[in-house]
Amino acid sequence: MPLKPNDLAAALLATGLLSLTAVPALAQAKNPERNVYYGETHVHSSWSFDAFAFGDTVTGPEEFYQYSLGKPTMHPGGYQVQITKPLDWAANTEHSEYMGMVQEAMDPNSPLRKHSPVVAEALKLGVQADPLLAFKVLSLTIAKGDSIKQLSDPLVVAPVWKRIVDIADKYYQPGKFTTFAAYEWTSTPNSKNLHRNIFFRDSKKVPQVPFTPLDSTDPSELWRWMDKQRAAGNELLAISHNANLSDGLMFPTEVDHAGRPIDRAWAEARLRNEPLTEMKQVKGQSETTPGLSPNDEFANYEVFVWHLLGRKGPPPHEYGSYVRQAYKDGVALEQARGFNPYKFGLVSGSDSHVTVVPYRQKNFFGVHGTVDDTAQKRLDGATVLGLNSLWVTPAGLSAVWAEENTREAIFDAMKRKETYSTSGVRIPLRFFGGWGIEAALFKDRNWLKSAYARGVPMGADLPAKASGSPTFAVWASKDPDSANLDRVQIVKGWSVNGQSFEKVYDVAWAGARKPDPTTGKVPPVGSTVDLATATYTNTIGAVELKSVWTDPDFDPSLDAFYYARVLEIPTPRWSTIQGVKLGRVPPSGTGFSAIIQERAWSSPIWYAPSAAARKGAKPGVTIAELKKQGALALSDAQLKELLVGKTVKVRNAVTGERFEILHGTTGRRLVTAVNGKPATLAEVGELMHGGDQDYEIRDGRLRTDVNGSEFDVAVYKLGDKYLAARSNEFGYANYEVEPLKQ
Repeated sequence: MPLKPNDLAAALLATGLLSLTAVPALAQAKNPERNVYYGETHVHSSWSFDAFAFGDTVTGPEEFYQYSLGKPTMHPGGYQVQITKPLDWAANTEHSEYMGMVQEAMDPNSPLRKHSPVVAEALKLGVQADPLLAFKVLSLTIAKGDSIKQLSDPLVVAPVWKRIVDIADKYYQPGKFTTFAAYEWTSTPNSKNLHRNIFFRDSKKVPQVPFTPLDSTDPSELWRWMDKQRAAGNELLAISHNANLSDGLMFPTEVDHAGRPIDRAWAEARLRNEPLTEMKQVKGQSETTPGLSPNDEFANYEVFVWHLLGRKGPPPHEYGSYVRQAYKDGVALEQARGFNPYKFGLVSGSDSHVTVVPYRQKNFFGVHGTVDDTAQKRLDGATVLGLNSLWVTPAGLSAVWAEENTREAIFDAMKRKETYSTSGVRIPLRFFGGWGIEAALFKDRNWLKSAYARGVPMGADLPAKASGSPTFAVWASKDPDSANLDRVQIVKGWSVNGQSFEKVYDVAWAGARKPDPTTGKVPPVGSTVDLATATYTNTIGAVELKSVWTDPDFDPSLDAFYYARVLEIPTPRWSTIQGVKLGRVPPSGTGFSAIIQERAWSSPIWYAPSAAARKGAKPGVTIAELKKQGALALSDAQLKELLVGKTVKVRNAVTGERFEILHGTTGRRLVTAVNGKPATLAEVGELMHGGDQDYEIRDGRLRTDVNGSEFDVAVYKLGDKYLAARSNEFGYANYEVEPLKQ
């Protein structure tokens, strides 16, 4: 029997191929299998002081919502732009500190003028003289915790915050377009990003003024304030963002921002208040890097290396700054200490400091006001605070699976983490996991109903089971306005005795390609990109990809996570498209190339063993157990005697791998052999990240640097044996050390 029009619409809505905005008759009908809604979680207008300083001086929250709905809007560069496709939902997230104060200083009737005319006049004159310098001065007051009190007085801030909330209410159209009362808490201690975007479920219950970094730069204090709001009936959540610019601080494992040990209470506070993190925005992606994931052939995508506020110094730390490593550390913490602070879902955003946000490579018009408002400026590498405009990229999009397009439904979807992130394209993506999902799932026309009944969706936890392997169903369809799909992958991470591991599985792909029999990796899809014309064709790839996949390496005794990643076929980057238009050779450089593969990332599904299943794990040796047996940590002098000028054998007790490492007398070390054979150039490069590497011995530890982050090793002697423990392996001593006879 053929489907009726509304039946067909409902079926398309269930898969996400159709938006409710295109079906007014169904706009109020709740879909139990949920619809996909694409939105914006992170954007600034002229009401954020830095956006104003970058040249976005006229447009505000109203213009952002109008633009999001598809209305042509004026760019600060003096020309009109239009979004390629209207959004389903959005939130204007102005910086909380000094929010709207430029506008207040300019308005002779503003509360700031009435209460602090001298400060208002000084701000006005400073902005008129040099807005970027004024921004730097105010940013310095925030970083030093020495704010200008008059600019953060509730009498001055409350009216601005109320106008932002009122504007969000004005543009809220339940069933068609959802807005949120939201703002950005912009903690930046020592120019390290700890930013969070705060969303309120009900705009009628928001506080008089936001909690800001001027109140505290400590995330724990923000969570404490959020808990108080929630206790008073005001439901809210935080989205951590820009982890790739946190210099290792966003996802700590030992101590928090204030130097306090991370414990169960800290983990639970974070989980309670921050169910989501931002995977992609204009300043690159926070999934992973080639240094953190050397075996991931797609890790080198829009890797962004820059210091906030133009801070000088070495590249930011990678460890503690990327999502996949945080997921891995989370399951390791769960196994070692019984709590996991990093069970968050994924969204994306823009962090655009121009009200009109570019999401597409073909429709990219800059993100920093008048600094990069022309193709000429962008391709010439115009900079703001040391940030090269060639490094930036179109915004990411946040996708939620919700029953309807309302504040309540979308907020609840974010809270339960049934969300995913895209690089700016609109790839519908479904991901389910369970113990009873059948291989023939997709043959059922009502497969979504079966998937919800037999499994859990992205963002959820698998129920514990003592035997068998979990099965995952993943489905993706191409964005109708973008490229075909290359492949669907499932990224798995797990932990053994404090060591974390990852593996990327190709589970569905376009064409007749065959996985490599040794690595299991599917060959590249190829490329139709013509760099001379900055075009591509959809003559390769697939319109739809789906698979039911069972983990072939599952161990029921080990904590694990799984998330789906979908890749498009190669397409030209914005810099290539605009380079060709200007008659230039397409640029490429650190962190970006002329050709990209757009993508989407699902929120993970987590597995935690039952107490009975955990007993099946192979026990490791802990530092605490060694000390009970009388082991003593080596002093600096003893470490130098053992290591300096000598080669030692090191065996990883978890993996069984064996290495020989030479520690030179000049503070350099080198891997010389792997598993009994001389180290190859590739092995040395992978293990040492470029060859030999500095080390030093101090405070009873061998200290070195991996991926820009310091880690150290303590060595314990028990009888005639030496065992070593790495600082980031959560109390396990996983390494046997044997001096070689010289």
